Amino acid sequence: MQKIVYLRMKKNVTKTKRETVLLKDICFVSTNREEKKEIENITIYHITKKDKNIIVIDSFLIVKHLNKWYPHLEIQLIGPAHTIIRMKSKQEKTPILAVSFVWILLFIGAAMTIMNFHEDVSMLKVQQKLHYLLSGEQNEYPLWIQIPYSLGIGAGMLLFFNHWFQKRFNEEPSPLEVEIYKYQQDIDEYISHYENEIDDYKPPY
Repeated sequence: MQKIVYLRMKKNVTKTKRETVLLKDICFVSTNREEKKEIENITIYHITKKDKNIIVIDSFLIVKHLNKWYPHLEIQLIGPAHTIIRMKSKQEKTPILAVSFVWILLFIGAAMTIMNFHEDVSMLKVQQKLHYLLSGEQNEYPLWIQIPYSLGIGAGMLLFFNHWFQKRFNEEPSPLEVEIYKYQQDIDEYISHYENEIDDYKPPY
C-alpha cells in the first residue's frame, strides 16, 4: 500500500541572494513517513545569475521528479499550482528625504482633491444654508459647522483606512489593503503564465 505525501505550494517566496532552493522553501509537506525530513530537504533548484528577478516553479514538474526519486510514495497536491520566487536586494535603510517628498506630494494631492470636490458640490453654500436654517442668521463662514466637519473628514479617513501609523483599530483589512491584495493576485496570475517559467525543469543532481 502506497503512503501519501501531501504538498501545498507556497504562492510567493522571497530570496535575498542566489542560493539553492529546497522543497521546504516552496512547499508545505505533510506525511507520516519517516522520509519527511529527507523529502523536505530535497534540492529543487539552483538560482544562478542567469535567472531573472522572478522565477516560476510549476508543481506538476516537482511531482514528476518526486515520483522518480520516491516511486513508492503517492504525491498529492493541494492549493496553488505555482510558486513564484522573487529575488530582492538586501533591505536598505529607507531614505528619509524621498519618503518626506512622497508624503508631502500625497498630502497636497489629497488636499487639492478634497477642495475641488467641495467646490464642485458647493459645500460652502450648503454650510451657509444649514447655518441659516438652524440659527436664522446669515454667516459667510459658519465655523461652528466647518471646524467639526473638517475634523470629521480626518477621523473618517483614519477609520476608513484602519491605520494610525503602524497601529490598527481592528483586525479587519482596510479597503486599500484589499485592493492591493487583489492587484498582487492579478500580478501573480500574470507572472505564472508569462514570466520566466521553468518549462524544461531538470533536477539539480
